[in-house]
Amino acid sequence: MVRQWKHRYVLSSVAAAAALVVATAGGVLTGSLGQAAEAATNGTLAATAGCGKAPTLTSGTRTISSSGQNRSYILRIPDGYDRNRPYRLIFGFHWLNGSANNVASAGYYGLLPLSNNSTIFVAPQGIDNGWANTNGRDLTLFDDISRVIENDLCVDTTQRFALGWSYGGAMSYAVACARPTVIRAVTVLSGANLSGCNPGTQPVAYFGIHGIYDSVLNISMGRSLRDTFVRNNGCTAQSPREPSRGSLTHITTLYSGCRAGYPVQWAAFDGDHTPSPVDGSSSPNDSRTWTSGEIWKFFSQFASTTPPTTAPPTSTPPTTPPPTTPPPTTPPPTGEPGTCTATYRAVNSWPGGFQGEVTVANNTTATLNGWTVRLTLGSGQAISSVWNGVNTGTTGNVTVKNAAYNGTLAANGSTTFGFTATGDGPAPSNVSCTSP
Repeated sequence: MVRQWKHRYVLSSVAAAAALVVATAGGVLTGSLGQAAEAATNGTLAATAGCGKAPTLTSGTRTISSSGQNRSYILRIPDGYDRNRPYRLIFGFHWLNGSANNVASAGYYGLLPLSNNSTIFVAPQGIDNGWANTNGRDLTLFDDISRVIENDLCVDTTQRFALGWSYGGAMSYAVACARPTVIRAVTVLSGANLSGCNPGTQPVAYFGIHGIYDSVLNISMGRSLRDTFVRNNGCTAQSPREPSRGSLTHITTLYSGCRAGYPVQWAAFDGDHTPSPVDGSSSPNDSRTWTSGEIWKFFSQFASTTPPTTAPPTSTPPTTPPPTTPPPTTPPPTGEPGTCTATYRAVNSWPGGFQGEVTVANNTTATLNGWTVRLTLGSGQAISSVWNGVNTGTTGNVTVKNAAYNGTLAANGSTTFGFTATGDGPAPSNVSCTSP
């Protein structure tokens, strides 16, 4: 995937004008998604109007009238969309002189391949390829797109997120400031206060990522955004450790003392203005960066407060045992007789990393309550993120237990969990499953 890295130098030329951008940004940050939308952080899942309806929206570039202008966005609906399942919704905002297409083609900052079809993605297009948010027009666009999507598709209102790099990070920050009861969490990569922050007084889960020698938007700007939510979230003030110049590493800090459900996380890396830093290298790389895995882990920790009324497609009990795990005539090697089996498959791979999926099947005639999968990673491999399961350990012998919502498997039922890992080499071995 090709990012328009040359815009780094364009941004350098406008960095001095940042104060002017701030002065004209944000103007009027008003409007609302309505009462149902405000359930984002109050602990109650509200089904959107699109739940249960046959959708009319399709993936692709779409247009919308907002603030008297024709605007556009790219929509990505999960494969196998289930109209009765509330989905996570993530907005990915592009950088200055970038585009919605850049964000979509790069997998929405690398989160699309990690989502396992659990998420609806949106990439809005900024006016003049930026997010000046004059008179709140870009915030209104966020509201208008959200309304259209939620009237047509099934969205979990406790699972709305936003992220972006540079100017896109500034817009994500503006959304967090202005829509704290709508947005669940944001990630700001190399951002600054360029799109406004009004009122910016309420808590939102916040993850900031910034290079220690950012030549376009100094790291002090990113720290300032972070500290807004350190205060709002009631966290204990501190000065997190940051890596030294030349270390080619990153340090992630989770603040202590924050209000329950409103964490603040900060990652500083030894690098310049980029969304794709790589540990051990001075060359940014979309497929090797650690940022996507850490962002996905941060977002996916916010499990829905109310499980879906219907099981996700990946855990719907089939009428017959899955073809990959037919009932054996002898005790299967991947599980104990009368309990469960575990089957691994490779989903994706790239230089220095891969994505895997494990299917957990109950091949008995009785309901299974809880499961534990064990597997062994190869030398140099390490798990970076897990979804639909809770892991113990990241290297060598790893254990993954069921999440709160997928531990009960009906007779001949199955579910899956997925993970990403760093390292090359063979597929995980010694994959086995047991139940209490």
